[in-house]
Amino acid sequence: MSSMLLMPRATAVWLVDNTSLTFAQIGDFCDIHELEVKGIADGDVAHGILGLDPIGKGQLTRAEIEKGQDDPEYRMKLSAPKVEVPEIARRKTPRYTPLSRRQDRPNAILWLLRYHPELRDSEIIKLVGTTKPTIHAIRERTHWNSVNLVAADPVGLGLSTQINLDAVVRKAGERAEREKLAQDKAAGITGESITLTPAERAIADAVPTPLESPAKSDTENVPDASEVFANLDKAESAEAQVEADETEEELDADSVFAKLKALKDDLEETKDDAEQE
Repeated sequence: MSSMLLMPRATAVWLVDNTSLTFAQIGDFCDIHELEVKGIADGDVAHGILGLDPIGKGQLTRAEIEKGQDDPEYRMKLSAPKVEVPEIARRKTPRYTPLSRRQDRPNAILWLLRYHPELRDSEIIKLVGTTKPTIHAIRERTHWNSVNLVAADPVGLGLSTQINLDAVVRKAGERAEREKLAQDKAAGITGESITLTPAERAIADAVPTPLESPAKSDTENVPDASEVFANLDKAESAEAQVEADETEEELDADSVFAKLKALKDDLEETKDDAEQE
């Protein structure tokens, strides 16, 4: 027998008519409100319901009824079932989809294939209640209406709930990540080569190291102040010599242009004299 009371209102009718139990005791045993039991006793509730004998059905013993009648605070308990009935395994059937929404399933399948390619066919079948041939036809674009298909969210179409969709997508994502790690491991790619540098290591590399004191050999090669000033004087004299050479070149160019001009004037005077003659 089941651990649940069969036909609680019919049982309450029988207990009201055949026992002196309180309304609270009957309500607690039948899992209904005390006022509803009072309505049954007054004839306002449960019209036409025939009483069901819980003793004959093996759900209550006469001893339990007598304990309850002797003690108003006592709460009766269901009798243990005499026969254990094994639960029948329910056969898995395709998810039912209303007729008005079946025409939207191809659009939902296209949306899942486009935005969640990691999903398996079995997971898509559970979400929208379709078949493998339909999924294959939409994936290969051999569906009879593939030209008019428009990707649409199955949640918006009412074919699935957001909770179920998120759970399936999360499960598929974790599976895809495990498969990728297994492939990388088989290919010899270690986790260090495909991960970023740890933050602690990057910060340590970015912090400048303190300056070290110069070695003794370096201090020995430092020149004196007199040598530094002497080198500066040499540099200044070399710079002055370069400026002087540039000035001299400019003067030489001016003298050349002056000579050319004088020659030109002489040629012009000679030409004028020849024309006058």
